[in-house]
Amino acid sequence: MKRLFIILGVIAIALWFLTPILFIIVASLTTTSDYYNPKVIIPSRFTFEHLYKLFFTLGGLKATLTSVQVAAISMGISFLIGLPAGYAFTRYIFPGKNAIRLILLLTRSIPLIVIAVPLVVLYLKLNLADSMMGVALAHASMIIPFVVLITSSIFSSISVEYEEAGMVFGLTRFQAFVRITLPLAIPGLAASAIFAFIMSWNEVFAASILTISNRTLPAHILSTAMASPDYFKFAAGTVMALPAMVFIFFIRKYLITMWGISLK
Repeated sequence: MKRLFIILGVIAIALWFLTPILFIIVASLTTTSDYYNPKVIIPSRFTFEHLYKLFFTLGGLKATLTSVQVAAISMGISFLIGLPAGYAFTRYIFPGKNAIRLILLLTRSIPLIVIAVPLVVLYLKLNLADSMMGVALAHASMIIPFVVLITSSIFSSISVEYEEAGMVFGLTRFQAFVRITLPLAIPGLAASAIFAFIMSWNEVFAASILTISNRTLPAHILSTAMASPDYFKFAAGTVMALPAMVFIFFIRKYLITMWGISLK
């Protein structure tokens, strides 16, 4: 009976989260006549017309490509800074180590809307406004704390004795890191990279206030699709949700491992 209740509970939780997503996908594929017909519960046929118009009429394709480029750049910047920092937190002892960890977490406690006006003024002075690089830098600043903490937890799960053994046989610390530690950490680092990509992919506020013509997909949807009929809103929600769900499905094991390690 206990096992049965656990199974029923898991099914109920899964349905609680998946049912709205299913409704969004179905609504995005429903024809206009069926969508506005109150007597139709299950659509008689499906169409990709709304998704086609979202991409090729409302400018969704350009916004999607911009989102991919911004997410890739912000992910690269965050790992360029966060990976060495996470390794340093794990392998070295230095004054203020715990204080720096706390400061990294506190940066995420400040709402972006509080610094929105100074951020826009700074971007205008640096000529970064309405540019992909500007949005990528803003996203990277939000992602770096997570990358530092996650990579730190990944490296802490790999024994330092492996590196010490490599250095005994003539490797430098950098060579030991590249040849020994990094290959062992690649699965977790790949999962954290995709996690960073999804964070940038879903971010909307910074992209909305910093860009006008080079908007990412969430910012474009907020300014364009939300002023369109409801089925376009559902089509936009489908486009936003599916990539993140697919990525999370494939890296779910490594994400659970990362957070489990960080809680030890």
